[in-house]
Amino acid sequence: MFSRRALRVLEFDKVLEHAAGFASTGAGRDAVRALRPSRDPAAVRARLEEVAEAGRFLQERTDWAFPRLPDPTRALDRLAVEGAVLAPDELAKLGALLAAARHVERSFAAAAPDGVFARDALLAREGVSARGAVPARGAFPAPDAFSALAALCGRLVADSALEAAVDRTVDGEGRVLDTASRELGRLRARLAGAHTRVVAHLESLLEGLSEAHRVAGASVTIREGRYVIPVRREGKRAVGGYVHDESATGATVYAEPPSAISMMNRIRELERAEARETQRVLRELTERCRPLAGALAESHEALVELDRRCALARAALGWGGSVPDTAAGPLRIRGGRHPLLAAAGADPVPFDVALAPGEHVIVVTGPNAGGKTVFLKSVGLVSVLTQAGVVPPVDRGTRLPVFDAVFADVGDQQSIADSLSTFSAHLRNLKETLEHAGPRSLVLVDEPGTGTDPKEGAALARALVETLAELGCTAVVTSHMGELKRLASPDKGVANASLEFDGERMAPTYRFAKGRPGRSYGLSIARGLGFPVSVLDRAEAYRERAEARLDELLASLEDKERRASEAAAEAERERARAQVLGARLAEQEAALAERADTLRRAERRAVAEAKKKARRLLLDARKEVEAVIERLAARAQAKEALEAAARSARKAVEDAAARLQEAGDGQGTDGAGPRVAGAGPQVEGPQAEASERVPLGPGARVAVAGSARPGVVVALEGARAVVEMAGVRLRVPLDRLEPVEEAAFGGPSEGGRGVPVATAP
Repeated sequence: MFSRRALRVLEFDKVLEHAAGFASTGAGRDAVRALRPSRDPAAVRARLEEVAEAGRFLQERTDWAFPRLPDPTRALDRLAVEGAVLAPDELAKLGALLAAARHVERSFAAAAPDGVFARDALLAREGVSARGAVPARGAFPAPDAFSALAALCGRLVADSALEAAVDRTVDGEGRVLDTASRELGRLRARLAGAHTRVVAHLESLLEGLSEAHRVAGASVTIREGRYVIPVRREGKRAVGGYVHDESATGATVYAEPPSAISMMNRIRELERAEARETQRVLRELTERCRPLAGALAESHEALVELDRRCALARAALGWGGSVPDTAAGPLRIRGGRHPLLAAAGADPVPFDVALAPGEHVIVVTGPNAGGKTVFLKSVGLVSVLTQAGVVPPVDRGTRLPVFDAVFADVGDQQSIADSLSTFSAHLRNLKETLEHAGPRSLVLVDEPGTGTDPKEGAALARALVETLAELGCTAVVTSHMGELKRLASPDKGVANASLEFDGERMAPTYRFAKGRPGRSYGLSIARGLGFPVSVLDRAEAYRERAEARLDELLASLEDKERRASEAAAEAERERARAQVLGARLAEQEAALAERADTLRRAERRAVAEAKKKARRLLLDARKEVEAVIERLAARAQAKEALEAAARSARKAVEDAAARLQEAGDGQGTDGAGPRVAGAGPQVEGPQAEASERVPLGPGARVAVAGSARPGVVVALEGARAVVEMAGVRLRVPLDRLEPVEEAAFGGPSEGGRGVPVATAP
């Protein structure tokens, strides 16, 4: 039971109106405003998960915006009527509906990894659940896929061909385009030409009028849908034709000359042809859309639902909401704030409240203007918003059980129309609460027992609190009556609480404290406002001793709590400082470890590079050695070839010498040995022969007997000379050498070092 009065005093509709402001369509805003709390835990959980999933999608895509979607409801209704032809603006709205569905489907398909979303959408179209519900822990947890959005996507109709046909036929303003059909474009071109011609014709007629018939500053205009020219009444007969209108004074008439009538008739024919073609195009496109009437209506509903979820998600992101746990159990709120204050950026002080097992009623006491009523409304609002599927402004760890009914008696309930005083109105509300409240009810009562005798009011308030606890309902009662401060007892199921008040500044802190009642501060506030001291002293004397003693104990307890809180805050600051230092030390250690690791990696790279370089040097040296070996081998082969050539030359020389010897022996030498042709007188022995010739020495040009090639004496070795011939050195007996002229020699010889020396016989 969620009475309209309870929702009204909690300002539930104001919160919904704030959330509706995030919707992109009128239908989406209406859907948010129409939300009401549900008593079904499964439905509540499903609603919250859907909003959380939309919030997750928006968090990851901050620049994503809901597509433009004008309201197509009338077009969809007419589309379902057989034979109805949609107007251009109605078809344009269906085109926008198709475009929005395409945009959303593509956005969600891109959001799912590895095509999971596409698979979920396909299963959703077939009525199959892609995966089980994902439990939400915190604001917007991250499950494997957007399963709820996939189900919505499965209801969308994205027909690119039909969308293109609509875009080709009508524009966003509801005008039929020239591209709607080839015939329509042709007719409009002809029509434009006909209009141009008739205007040009009438302008020429107007210029040809005499000054007596012409109207100053006149131009071609339109009357009754036909082109006319303004002329003076005196010139009506001169112009002829048909008069369609006249001025207010009657001095000017608007005539259609006879020559223009046939041209205008042609324009009328073309306009009728254009209208017929336009109607044909609209009818054809309407019939193309008609089979999708039901699917398009469902697609529109899905888009409106998506707009609603996105609006609620943006509202939750704005006030820092978190999905609460809705399991059965004692009420537990972490970091609760009033939604409207949080949405307005007022930065309200968050409150934590938790009922222990067996506790049912919290009595919140404290001074007036201490924030008790705001706290009361905040508790009620986060509960009813949760059951309406709105993620409330609470932190993770919050548990809000699903209530069957919410009762709220908050504020001034006076009704002049019903002849009810404030006290009577409160009694009527409380009577209804006691008649219907049960273990699954949330009851919110602000300042019970006021408006009557204080003692009777206190007794009534105490009886009410005890009765609510006996009923087992969850209740929050605010009061500043001292009588209720002594009710707290685990056996009774009643707990005390207070909203702290700064006694030095005489200002509320709005910090919620469970387990301790609050002081009223009435006399203290009066003293701070400069109330007469004598009156205040008399008031102090009239106070009950027990009440005064309780206030003294509470003041002492508050002072001790304040000092303990300050010590705890200092300890927390020290702990935070230690954490910062520890974090810095850890960062330094991590930096040193990273640097050491970097050095080790650099060392390993350097060693590897050195090894690579050494290997490269060894390979290069090996190549050079192999190249040298190859060159040496080539030289060795050349040396062997040279030695072979020398041996061959030596053998040739020896053979030649032998032949010369044989030839000499055949001619007779008188036993004196061989002689060189042309030689002078001989002496006995080699020395004697040599003495009879021209002296030979190194560098002398000589000819060797038996050889046509000249040579150069390189050295003398006793009776032999080393002669170089054609790069080959021979040891030749001196008696076989004969000096030759330089010209016969053919130029100086280039000595060859290192040439093998052969011995001639």
